[in-house]
Amino acid sequence: MSEESLPDEARAEHADALPEYAERVLDVAERIPPGRVMTYGDVAEWLEEGGPRQVGRVMALYGGAVPWWRVVRADGVLLPGHELEAFSRYRAEGTPLKEASRAAEGHLPRIDMRRARWDGGERAEGHT
Repeated sequence: MSEESLPDEARAEHADALPEYAERVLDVAERIPPGRVMTYGDVAEWLEEGGPRQVGRVMALYGGAVPWWRVVRADGVLLPGHELEAFSRYRAEGTPLKEASRAAEGHLPRIDMRRARWDGGERAEGHT
């Protein structure tokens, strides 16, 4: 993906500083409580802007300074290339997980999306 996948205002600011859209995505990631997750699509829906791919792009470019492991794929599969670090953080935070089937690659669990998904309501009062 390229910066063209970001919303127009984020593209215009991309070369100068952290784009406003990226700041908003990262703010949402920081609000997600320990042990809970939001999908890329959930974040976009909460912001009422962009979509899962745009949120994923922001997280890939700028997400290292926020709890990136709390923004996940909708199917609960751990982020490829970061599975072990994410798994360690999920265990430390008590994030609900589903046991991996024997057929699952690496036998890593998935996030139990039904139990771990956060709707943004518990601490969303600061959202504008």
